[in-house]
Amino acid sequence: MSAEPDGPPARRTPPRSALVVGGGVSGLVAARDLAARGLRVTLVEAEDHLGGAVGAHQVAGLVLDSGAESFATRSRAVPDLLEELGLGERVVHPNRSGSWLFLPEGAVPAPDSGILGIPADPTAPRLRAALGRAGMLRAGLDRRLPAFVGMTERSLGGLVRARMGERVVDRLVAPFATGVHSAHPDDLDVDAVAPGLRRALREHGSLGAAAGALRRAAPAGANVAGLRGGMNALSETLVHDLERAGVKLVTGYDVIALDRDPRREGWMVIQRQPRHGHKTAVARGELLVMATDGTTAVRLLAGHEAGLQRFAPEAGPQVALATLVVDEPRLDGAPRGTGLLVSEDARGVRAKALTHASAKWDWVREAAGPGRHVLRLSYGRPRTDAAVPPEVALPDDQLIRLALSDASTLMGMPLRPGQLVGADIVRWRSALPRAGVGHARRVADFRRSLAVLPDAVAVGGWLAGTGLASVVADTRSQVRALLAEAGVPDRAAPAASEPARTPPTSTRRKD
Repeated sequence: MSAEPDGPPARRTPPRSALVVGGGVSGLVAARDLAARGLRVTLVEAEDHLGGAVGAHQVAGLVLDSGAESFATRSRAVPDLLEELGLGERVVHPNRSGSWLFLPEGAVPAPDSGILGIPADPTAPRLRAALGRAGMLRAGLDRRLPAFVGMTERSLGGLVRARMGERVVDRLVAPFATGVHSAHPDDLDVDAVAPGLRRALREHGSLGAAAGALRRAAPAGANVAGLRGGMNALSETLVHDLERAGVKLVTGYDVIALDRDPRREGWMVIQRQPRHGHKTAVARGELLVMATDGTTAVRLLAGHEAGLQRFAPEAGPQVALATLVVDEPRLDGAPRGTGLLVSEDARGVRAKALTHASAKWDWVREAAGPGRHVLRLSYGRPRTDAAVPPEVALPDDQLIRLALSDASTLMGMPLRPGQLVGADIVRWRSALPRAGVGHARRVADFRRSLAVLPDAVAVGGWLAGTGLASVVADTRSQVRALLAEAGVPDRAAPAASEPARTPPTSTRRKD
């Protein structure tokens, strides 16, 4: 299968159909925006549920997020989408008790200003326990250094190290980067994970001032927000909207081939349903949006443009989330704030982060009731020689026991098996894309190469970066460009739908 040498025939009329491959949030958003412009849309997804990493599971009778639990407030991308979907009134913000760090010497409060562990004021007394006197003195030099120092550094770790020193990288930024992006700061492209940070450094003259400015610029005055009832309501409501718009949703089929259909001036995929005797099917569309993981997207598209093969991404980190529901009234006081990020140098703990969900979100606390708490621990550290991190490879029952032990250490009080009301393990194999150094340049090069294929774009976290804010903004931008190039006339924006009023079903993870 390859692109025709002379290219497709000139289109005489605007396209009337579109094909979306991938049913995560990126694919759902793309399908919604395509349908809103009057196209007949077919969306195909290999899994038997939609929503990808934004879904739900039930633990001890509570419907909780099985993946993403919040979105970054640095842009209007997600809030605008939520308003369109009728979910704006459900936006909530985490409690302001703040997070903690777990360092080799124990638990200490994390910076309460700045971003990604970069403190707005590196001399704040709150940081003395984490940095020590020498570390604070070195970090304080950031205010005296010329703005150009560190400006050529492309990695998050390199920039912070040049401005504030090694101790800030190791003890503040690395736990945040590992917990949020499953990568060491030296392996993260600063422009991808902290958009606008270097520009703010030029404007404000110091890294601390730049981090503080980005923090203050967040629309809600906080780094993140969520939805009452969980972010899974976003996926559920998107699916509901697509069904209302007449989008054809096909789940449980692997896409095994992608081809051009010259008779219909469009694209088609051949699908296979492994669970039912390898049954096959064909889906078509004049426009194509590839919203799969990067490996799948490159594999399918490279059959039409060989140069795309060089953009095949590295496999993303494998992670496991262990959710525990425990009865322990002593946790009512949130002794570790909204949770902890764990230093790689800490001993006796294998988790890389713990979220005290019932302390972070009021709706979780109210649903759980007095004395009952929801703790979510994340496993799967970067920079391991093993293909699968050893903790992630554990069977569910063993990982639950490990999580209970780690939670006891991190929360500073024993949590015994008899207090465990319910638990669940969710595993993600490619949900956290790598935003390595040079990521933005590689994305631009990939999209230039992809542009030789007619009527096709690729979207998703492997291109946009980690987080709903990045994914939603990039997906909508790419779909707008695709529609404009294809000459699809603009239409009135879709009416907001009613908020989802029942627990998620079609986006719920099925084991």
